Amino acid sequence: MSILLSLLAVQAFAPEPLAGARVTFDRDGVAAAQTAGYADIAAARRLTADDPVRVASISKLAVAIVVLRLVEAGTLDLDADVSDRLGWRLRNPAHPQVPVTLRLLLSHRSSLTDAVDYVLPLDAEMQKVLADPKAWDAAHAPATYFRYTNMNYPVVAAVIERATGQRFDRVMQAQLFGPLAIEACFNWESCSAATAARAVVLYEPDGTALRDDNRGAKPACSVTPAVDGDCDLSRWVAGRNGAIFSPQGGMRISANGLARIGRLLAGEGVVDGVRLLSPASFAALATPLWTYDGSNGETEGGFYCSYGLGVTFTATRVAGCADDPFGDGRVRIGHAGDAYRLRSGLWVDRASGTGVAYYATGVATDAPRGSSAFSAIEERLARGR
Repeated sequence: MSILLSLLAVQAFAPEPLAGARVTFDRDGVAAAQTAGYADIAAARRLTADDPVRVASISKLAVAIVVLRLVEAGTLDLDADVSDRLGWRLRNPAHPQVPVTLRLLLSHRSSLTDAVDYVLPLDAEMQKVLADPKAWDAAHAPATYFRYTNMNYPVVAAVIERATGQRFDRVMQAQLFGPLAIEACFNWESCSAATAARAVVLYEPDGTALRDDNRGAKPACSVTPAVDGDCDLSRWVAGRNGAIFSPQGGMRISANGLARIGRLLAGEGVVDGVRLLSPASFAALATPLWTYDGSNGETEGGFYCSYGLGVTFTATRVAGCADDPFGDGRVRIGHAGDAYRLRSGLWVDRASGTGVAYYATGVATDAPRGSSAFSAIEERLARGR
């Protein structure tokens, strides 16, 4: 049994159809890459570290990096009222005088909630969705409380589109994937047919396909269709619906691609001699904006205790926090992902300049918890043992 397969076998059931990848790296490159299981069971296609997978909420970290690049370019302002960019007034109805900014959206302190659906059809108007008072936390004004909320990121995507005049997925390609020479995309549309053909299928533990069963081809419709079933992306209007390309979790990227983003973090904004983030921007990315103090936010069982601009900080030394999947007390920066029975992580130890990218598919919703707030399988993949 391979080392990675033994890590995945922590589940109570047999490791197949569970699959996984683990890549370790430092500032200079990849140190080791391991894979196990099948990317596509029906096709009997074994997983490789270059196969693209929907990595869930690690997507938020990628979005934050691009926002900071656009801030550097003078296209965006972290602290401006996003209403000015959206072209309509975005406010918590219970706190109408408090503006919502990119800084608050990226750090989950906007007072938005996920009480409304953030997976919207192609023809949806986000303005109408967010006019519903239940989209908001009436008890807490923006900037006063942390609540992890996926809906924040469709709003960020809408702001990006309005500021650039371009589709969100194309901005991500131009600002991050292209400069890093990564084959990646959001919701497949900007990926090549060859890349989409290598998709990692996301499965239930029993082998039922849940997502990205592309069957060796690019999906005919890579987004949530309009209410009438149409999937014509010429209907796109900048900023009208920032949810089209799933900025909160729809990034498709390989384990090696994730490691390259990790090397950007390990290199403090530099990869292979190319600087993508200025020292000031990287410092902003690597600085917590919220730390749990016992009452200023929701930790989801001690999972979230310190957060910044799309970045999670681990090993928070605060009562009630259990956010250290490595178990060594060292602060790391990165993000975790959890959707469609996938668990993923990208973590960098800045002090040593090293990191790990990993994911596992087919993980049961009731997978055993480890010694931290993370599942046991995530801890084993993080630690490599």
